[in-house]
Amino acid sequence: MKVLLAQPRGFCAGVVRAVDIVELALQKYGPPVYVRHEIVHNKRVVEDLRTKGAVFVDEVDDIPTGAITVFSAHGVSRKVVSDAAGRGLEVIDATCPLVARVHTEGQRYAGAGHEVVLIGHAGHAEVEGTLGQIDGTVHLVGKVGDVEVLTVKDPTKLAYVTQTTLSVDDTRDIIAALKRRYPEIHGPDVKDICYATQNRQQAVRDLARQADVILVLGAKNSSNSNRLREIGEDMDVPSYLIDDAESLQPEWLEGKAVVGITAGASAPEALVDELISKLRTLADTEVEMLDGVRENIHFKLPRQLREFAETAVPAE
Repeated sequence: MKVLLAQPRGFCAGVVRAVDIVELALQKYGPPVYVRHEIVHNKRVVEDLRTKGAVFVDEVDDIPTGAITVFSAHGVSRKVVSDAAGRGLEVIDATCPLVARVHTEGQRYAGAGHEVVLIGHAGHAEVEGTLGQIDGTVHLVGKVGDVEVLTVKDPTKLAYVTQTTLSVDDTRDIIAALKRRYPEIHGPDVKDICYATQNRQQAVRDLARQADVILVLGAKNSSNSNRLREIGEDMDVPSYLIDDAESLQPEWLEGKAVVGITAGASAPEALVDELISKLRTLADTEVEMLDGVRENIHFKLPRQLREFAETAVPAE
């Protein structure tokens, strides 16, 4: 069996930053550190942090007054920020800087009197946070059909922003439909699309051109992981989204000489290593890394942790 590894795959800079924030907060302040919602959409990451003293809660009302609190990488609404302040919580914001930029763009458009169209998936944590960050009217669209039934007050005062875990390819048709119907609509530059989403989707396309089957490591509630599996399927390669090596079904590999592996932006590399080890128990295995984009992006830590991080012992 030949195993091809997508490049890039796994953790993006926003996820690295979010996980580092929780681990550094645990070192600096000691447990418990409370985290509103999953810090990122991955069971292994959440469980590892839970064993170190992180406590994951659904809402800030579940957090004791004055406790150290981390907001997840997906971002939160202004109401959540206000509720946390009302409870006297010491908040460390792990919102991905790219998500925060979408919030800023949306607020800027709304402040200029525009209605805002948010391209994204209803119910996704990032979308819920973004909807709650923008004043005025915000229309959520998830497919081209949603554009056709939009009702806006003034077509000349309209702008759009997008969920960061959607790529240029994911949003292209919706943006085109918006521009056809509302030629004067404003929107962000392509560079504002999340680099990690775009890179990982291109990598899985490269993988699909060579693999007989694709295994995507990631959580079922991870938008970007689901999309990686869909891309493989769209290219007529059987593709499966799995939480970990234990989820692998050996029958998926029957008659398959080349197995492609990738991982969503919230999936740690340890899951990839464990999956390769599992494959080695099933067949003689040769592992090869595909050429691809080498990411070298790092985001600054929040001010509360920058100085401490310089002397902190790296977490195991």
